[in-house]
Amino acid sequence: MELITSKVVVISIFLLVITMVETLAYSTRISGARVKLIATALSLFSTLVIVSRFSTMIQQPLTAKLIAEAPDANKLGFIEDQYRILIGVTSFGVLLGILLFPTFINIFSRAIIQLSNERGSVVSTFFKQLNPKSLKKIIMCFRLPKITYLKGITLKTIPKRLFVINVIVSAIFTIGVLSSLYASMLVPKDYAQAALMSSGIINGVATILLTLFIDPKASVLADRVMKNQCDYVFLKSYSLTMISSKFMGTILAQLLFIPAAYYVAWFAKWI
Repeated sequence: MELITSKVVVISIFLLVITMVETLAYSTRISGARVKLIATALSLFSTLVIVSRFSTMIQQPLTAKLIAEAPDANKLGFIEDQYRILIGVTSFGVLLGILLFPTFINIFSRAIIQLSNERGSVVSTFFKQLNPKSLKKIIMCFRLPKITYLKGITLKTIPKRLFVINVIVSAIFTIGVLSSLYASMLVPKDYAQAALMSSGIINGVATILLTLFIDPKASVLADRVMKNQCDYVFLKSYSLTMISSKFMGTILAQLLFIPAAYYVAWFAKWI
């Protein structure tokens, strides 16, 4: 049986788009600081995260179905290979988001101003861009990453603890569902549902870490930059930290995938 099936391709496209959107969402705070509309930028950031999380919920049943379609011979090895491909696609999605980062700083700057003018209506903002003139302006926003973007960024401006925390959080988010699905094959059938439901607990822990240690710091930093209480380079350093640590997290996910699955299997039996 082929390792890369049509279903794997569909799931990969979902993951690619989801991960790219999540990566690009980090540019909203820079855009908000540029146009002096931080609150509106945070609203746009929340919208993008919600959309990506909902897309993940759609993708999950498709990922689970791969287990049912896997050959009985060496089923564990076959699924592991397929899931590792999906993790690799996640890494590629982050890289694509990094490549488009400068472009979307410009696009989100326009979107934030438009969202403010439309009094917070995301739907109205979206549909007002669906005309030749607006689409042309969006295309004109395209920028390739340049080395000059890193000007002023040093080891002192990079939040190292934030980097480490986000590497861990990103790795957990990347493998949360996949490890739980894999764990469902490691336990007796009576425990399979418990293993599957454990993904919510795993991702919940990552969400708590994100909420407690990352989001508040980013919001305060953006506010301070907008009020000229902090240099703009620190906000750039934060963005570089988040996108680079997210990529490193997807790499770490390859190492943690199987150990995490066995931990979930143990946890499903223990509870």
